[in-house]
Amino acid sequence: MGTQLINVIKTTTFALALIGLAACSSTSETEPTAPVAQESSGESAAARAARMEQERLERERMEEERREEAALNTTVFYFDFDVAEFKAADRETLVYHARNLASNPSSSIRLEGHADERGTREYNLALGERRANSIRDFLIVNGASRNQIETVSYGEERPAVRGQTENAYRQNRRVEIQPAG
Repeated sequence: MGTQLINVIKTTTFALALIGLAACSSTSETEPTAPVAQESSGESAAARAARMEQERLERERMEEERREEAALNTTVFYFDFDVAEFKAADRETLVYHARNLASNPSSSIRLEGHADERGTREYNLALGERRANSIRDFLIVNGASRNQIETVSYGEERPAVRGQTENAYRQNRRVEIQPAG
């Protein structure tokens, strides 16, 4: 008797599924199509969608302008100890700087490379130069012109922070973007 009950349940389940499928797939030709929704202001759905899309695009444009302004206001880029490659986190900001230079061909900048006080004077001058050159090369690859960029190295001679702590060292390992001239 258990087998018969299982067969009845299976047959009933199958029949219900078949009826449900048939009900879902049937369409009535007598159903009227819904009228185009109108808001109380009389704005059509298409006009409302277009307005909403325009507002979304405006918000995106404003957000992009805020990101660009924040990026262009960032003019100091920090480096790890004894490393001349800038940090990956700075790429987006540097792309904004490159685009700004590309769209303003008459503008120019000076990249000032710095190092902390560890190492010899000559080594730190060379390290500051390599740091400035790494940012210069990235800016050029991303649209800036070589003649817009001057590089200079101050090595350890112009520390941002005096002291022999890791925090002071970290702040002194940098490249600063300055207006040229």
